[in-house]
Amino acid sequence: MLKFAVKRILFIIPSIFIITFVTFLIMSFSAGSPGSVALGITATPEEIAEYNHAVGYDRPVLVRYADYMLNALQGDFGESYSSGVPVVDLLMPKFPTTLKLALFAVLFSALIGIPIGVLAAVKKGTIADTGTTVVSLVLASIPGFWLGLLLLLLFSYQLGLLPPFGIGTWKHYVMPVATLAIPSSAYVARMVRMTMLEALSSDYVRTARAKGAGPGRIVFVHVLRNAMLPVITQLGMSFAGLLGGAVIAEQIFGMPGFGTAILEAINKKETMIVLGATIFLSLLYMLIMLAMDLINALLNPKIRDNMG
Repeated sequence: MLKFAVKRILFIIPSIFIITFVTFLIMSFSAGSPGSVALGITATPEEIAEYNHAVGYDRPVLVRYADYMLNALQGDFGESYSSGVPVVDLLMPKFPTTLKLALFAVLFSALIGIPIGVLAAVKKGTIADTGTTVVSLVLASIPGFWLGLLLLLLFSYQLGLLPPFGIGTWKHYVMPVATLAIPSSAYVARMVRMTMLEALSSDYVRTARAKGAGPGRIVFVHVLRNAMLPVITQLGMSFAGLLGGAVIAEQIFGMPGFGTAILEAINKKETMIVLGATIFLSLLYMLIMLAMDLINALLNPKIRDNMG
């Protein structure tokens, strides 16, 4: 398993280079320039050219990319074109907000989705199974932005129970977490149901029943452990994705998170900020996926044996 982990870690290095290179090209060839965005529409072409020269944006693309990566390898991820503040100082204060949002969203999606999935599998073919399946399909089909706006309208503007914007108290996280957790819990419930039904029809379950094991022991001791392996991977992927993909909830509820910072950087043509965020999120995503693989290996001897 150690050999597998080392291989995966070594694979991260070329992956980061590829991801950052593609991101750098997209930012370089998209419309506008740092000068045109920072100075506005009233700026003359000469002023824009002077600004771009001052920040080094007029150099060839490959030269700028090579220079950036050399500095990044030394821990220097550049500075904001407009403010001159180091990228790390701009991004890192915003990350705890997104981290808490992602953690709570994954936690509540698991707390909601797993029991529903278990119930649907155990009560297969009953009204409970049909009802939970229909509800899961409906929740999974709800667009995140629509759900967020609906919660905002109902609980803030109609009932006045929750604050609409900001991050001051735990109440500020209720609606953003719900916006992310509700659709995710539907996917978790469907996956748990599917894996539970597959496990319930396996040979070891029939053997356990023949030995007199009760329904509760079969479900929670024999079946749920094996059924949870793909669910753990899915939850890990959801968590990693939310670290950079919670921008919809952050935008709707005015949360100064990581996703909002990336979106603002893209709109302002802040290539250094976008690249710094890309490296950080890509590295974090790959490490989380590696952790999920290792957890699955610890829980499943067959996977551990295949890792060598």
